Amino acid sequence: MKLNQAVSARLAQLLKQENMTQYQLYMKSGVPKSTIGNVINCSYDSVKLRIIHEICQGIGISVSEFFRSPLFDENNLEP
Repeated sequence: MKLNQAVSARLAQLLKQENMTQYQLYMKSGVPKSTIGNVINCSYDSVKLRIIHEICQGIGISVSEFFRSPLFDENNLEP
């Protein structure tokens, strides 16, 4: 799995877990709806850490908590 796919999957997982829509995340984080959609749809080859940080603030978690997932284990990611 590529890193952008892992970020997308983790964001989708967190939104479902928090019962939050992309629109609600936009309202809480200030990250444009189009950017959130692009992250979810893997439209970016990479996602800026600043965007991930703002998304985390909107969800109410830390950046380290975002990356605390088996999705980001080295064995699961392509080089």
